[in-house]
Amino acid sequence: MQETKITASETVMVNQYVNGVLDPSLDMLGPVKSGGHIVAHTAPGCWGPMITPCIRGGHEVTKPVYVEGAEPGDAIVIRIKSIEVTSLATSSGNDSPVEGRFLGDPFIAVKCPGCGTLYPETVIKGTGSEAIRCANCDADVTPFVFTNGYTMFMGEKGDVGVTLNREAAEMIAQNGRAYMKTPDASVQNPIVTFAPHDLVGTIARMRPFLGQLGTTPSRPIPDSHNAGDFGSFLIDAPHEYVSTQEELDMHRTDGHMDISRVRAGSVLICPVKVPGGGVYLGDMHAMQGDGEIAGHTADVAGIVHLEVELIKGLNNAGPILLANVEDLPYTAKPFTAEERLAAQKIADKWNVPQLEESLPVSFIGTGPTLNAATDNGLERAAALFDVTVPEIMNRATITGSIEIGRHPGVVTVTFLAPESYLKKVNLYDLVKAQYH
Repeated sequence: MQETKITASETVMVNQYVNGVLDPSLDMLGPVKSGGHIVAHTAPGCWGPMITPCIRGGHEVTKPVYVEGAEPGDAIVIRIKSIEVTSLATSSGNDSPVEGRFLGDPFIAVKCPGCGTLYPETVIKGTGSEAIRCANCDADVTPFVFTNGYTMFMGEKGDVGVTLNREAAEMIAQNGRAYMKTPDASVQNPIVTFAPHDLVGTIARMRPFLGQLGTTPSRPIPDSHNAGDFGSFLIDAPHEYVSTQEELDMHRTDGHMDISRVRAGSVLICPVKVPGGGVYLGDMHAMQGDGEIAGHTADVAGIVHLEVELIKGLNNAGPILLANVEDLPYTAKPFTAEERLAAQKIADKWNVPQLEESLPVSFIGTGPTLNAATDNGLERAAALFDVTVPEIMNRATITGSIEIGRHPGVVTVTFLAPESYLKKVNLYDLVKAQYH
């Protein structure tokens, strides 16, 4: 574990990655000062790691950074200053696991069907879905194939991407790391190697965000399973990362959110469960609608600039998002002067002594289903503000919204929180600064 007596830096540069497992016993980078910066070169998530069996978590996130002074029960404020896509092309699509090539979970415990090696090293031979071969016995070892997939090339201005035909996809597949701009230290096999081309000529607007951003859980958890939905696959699993529901609820930090609103300009308030917090990131997406309903979107490499700040003793059970104003639900946007004047007229007519002053907040909830995730988010909000769940339900209904981050089980519970509630938990200045 990182020693806090090491001099903390104003800026920590990150270009190292974990093997798919977030392990609090491993050394962290840093430390970085509260108020300091993290600049990271992130590797693509999802499909590349999914066809790279030595990566044990379904993603390849950055090595965590120790934040000076952070202790369990604190919170780390992460301001996303910028996100820049560096990949020129990527491939993605809906997946289907290949039976006989994994132990319980194809995202975590890949087993070679030829020699039986667990987490085998691989080599790439040619292109297409059979190109990933076991380095030991040469068997086709990929645990996933596409049911419907595409290869996309991104525009120079970072505004749109276009899906390519077979000839173009196969050309890109022959030089995958170069087109995907995979970071030097990344070990993943480039997914463009498969050259999928079921969608041709489809235009997609780019708006990059981070599918993974958060703090290190308090027990080893595969990175893609650090949330209540994917994490449920660990319960009674036949591999070494097996967990009970109680252990998952206790240790997870919900860093794997796939919420498209976690983008440049937004602020994420993350729970601290280990000394130093361990801020990590990755799984950058070029674009995504609510739900990530295909299971995957356009995974890309990129450069991210974060600013971190420590809040002592917040004791938030999960992440809290302060989205950009334009990303807020209509009902949760801060009131205009004209709206407040109209409300005051009603209050005066009916002798309402005082109108609430309020600001938007979004509580992240996760669980095996969307209903369970919604309950989780409501309970987290109620617990932090020390009010009842029915009160939060009412506020989310008339001054907010429940929005899907990832199907099957990540949501944001957004509502206008009274300023008195925010002041009570020492969040008022932070939220006010976001929506000034």
